Amino acid sequence: MFDRTLIINNLKNQMNQTIHNLLTEQLASWETARNNYAALSGVRVKELNVNGIPYKVQFNPARIVSSGAKVDAKSIQARKCFLCPANLPSVQKGISFGGHYHILVNPFPIFPRHLTVPELAHTPQRIATRFTDMLELAEALTDYTIFYNGPKCGASAPDHAHFQAGNKGFMPIEKDWRGQTAGKIADYRKAVLWYLDDAPRATLVIESASKEDAADLFDIVYRSLDTKPEEDEPMMNVLAMYEADRWVVFVFPREKHRPTCYTAEGEANLLSSPASVDLGGVFITPVEKDFLKITAEDVAQILSEVCLSATDFHKIRQRIREKM
Repeated sequence: MFDRTLIINNLKNQMNQTIHNLLTEQLASWETARNNYAALSGVRVKELNVNGIPYKVQFNPARIVSSGAKVDAKSIQARKCFLCPANLPSVQKGISFGGHYHILVNPFPIFPRHLTVPELAHTPQRIATRFTDMLELAEALTDYTIFYNGPKCGASAPDHAHFQAGNKGFMPIEKDWRGQTAGKIADYRKAVLWYLDDAPRATLVIESASKEDAADLFDIVYRSLDTKPEEDEPMMNVLAMYEADRWVVFVFPREKHRPTCYTAEGEANLLSSPASVDLGGVFITPVEKDFLKITAEDVAQILSEVCLSATDFHKIRQRIREKM
């Protein structure tokens, strides 16, 4: 008689080992990736306390590619899509996943192990029909936390559907969230929806032993969020991880793409374009002067601009309860 759990665990171990082998091979053969991963050893980090919540700030010059990315329609139309298979560097290799995704080594890393997982077809960045894919990735890549940046929430390729993944334990929220729980919004079969006391961030947490229940609960959350007139989906960032036979999903509803400081002049300028990793507790600063000067008050101000206000977050929680 087959032990299904043992078989599944073996397959997960094989996938994690295959990805490890890919990273090893790419760092040996791809100079850009090798240099940028080597540079991580010299990345400077400082810790900040933002209203009692721990954050880290990472000075990472290579991330200027993402933080400074032009994501307006004209700029996107003028460049080749760097996630389409036909436009990848010849040295870049990948692993097939699910028949229509490609697991790639991210050559501009934040994490010691940083992956990009694009859809093979060129199709817009949207989460509604792909959330189950995200859960399956989290279950298969057990050494990683999977993340999704909305098209105007930090995605540098809003024209091409993709996820990213980074090794677990890197973001403070992964281990700290239970101590920040403010209350339960609802039970939903084998899933629970929590919200955190972590203002000015606004965080919902889905915890589920069932992939189907997690997906259904996410759909309720998705339909409870407002979609701005010029957008195709509610603004959000999402993190997903799988451990102890359950999924934990962090949903960060958004109000704004980039804070005022991003385009400010002079001393007020701070090149911060928050995405999932920033909201997970690691703020990325690609410019040294910004790393040196950024304070807990700056982080709080940035979060207060890009995340939902306390009033709007309360309204969303009420709306979710009404849809249950």
